[in-house]
Amino acid sequence: MKKISTYFSCISVMITVMVFSFLIAGIFNKVGLKATSVEAEKFNNFSNKKICWGIKRADNHEQPDVGKENTEAMKKYNGIYMGNSQKKVIYLTFDAGYEAGYTDKILDVLKSNNVTATFFITGHYLNTQPEMIQKMIDNGNIVGNHTVNHKCLTDITLDEIREEVMNLHTAVYEKFGYEMKYFRPPKGEFSERTMCYINSLGYTSALWSLAYDDWDETKQGREDYAKKKILDNVHNGAVILLHSNSKDNSVILDSVIKEIKAMGYEIKSLDDYEGWVLGVLNEKWQIFKS
Repeated sequence: MKKISTYFSCISVMITVMVFSFLIAGIFNKVGLKATSVEAEKFNNFSNKKICWGIKRADNHEQPDVGKENTEAMKKYNGIYMGNSQKKVIYLTFDAGYEAGYTDKILDVLKSNNVTATFFITGHYLNTQPEMIQKMIDNGNIVGNHTVNHKCLTDITLDEIREEVMNLHTAVYEKFGYEMKYFRPPKGEFSERTMCYINSLGYTSALWSLAYDDWDETKQGREDYAKKKILDNVHNGAVILLHSNSKDNSVILDSVIKEIKAMGYEIKSLDDYEGWVLGVLNEKWQIFKS
């Protein structure tokens, strides 16, 4: 009889523990769902209309027109795209989705010219080229986030965006002790919703104001064309986008850097970026002084 009583007591305790655990789990699940719902509702109030980054080149080394919609989005969310119009400063950036055998030379050229750049990497690049990323960091370059899988952010959910951005962020931090802070949306496609959400993850979005069709590996061997595209269109505050998988870029980079400097431009890091606000204030001050 005593054994039976003990048996039922044990069963009773087990049932109580299970019910309590179930209730607690339910409470936490509800809290988690509520938080996710609130977060989604907050950002879903913003437009998810796809904005495709583009530039209209100007003549005589004037700053290009990036379009009203693009300009408004970048100013509203403090994005990087084109610096101070009054200063002969440019910023070099590279997209590094995969390795084609040219990044090592590019890094050596940058170092020999005492110049640094920002390299926007993907998950594939991290998984296949950790030594190259370490060299980027060791040489004083900036490593930026270009997502894990290079997906268009307007086509995926907020949870998927978080995974694309923060999974790469965490992996880079765990492997190199390096915390990324600049983000470049895949294909230059974004929306007000994605821009706002990227900001909430602690990132500054960085687009560009000068680029050319250098990404296509079937269109290499055009060094003169590539050099002309860059040098003819360089301008104050230029954020230059190049691709590290381009053989042409690895060939012309040294002479391009030297010629840009000879034109009176200074090549700075994105950490020293002076954006449109400083440019406008400087213009107003010059008018006031005169």
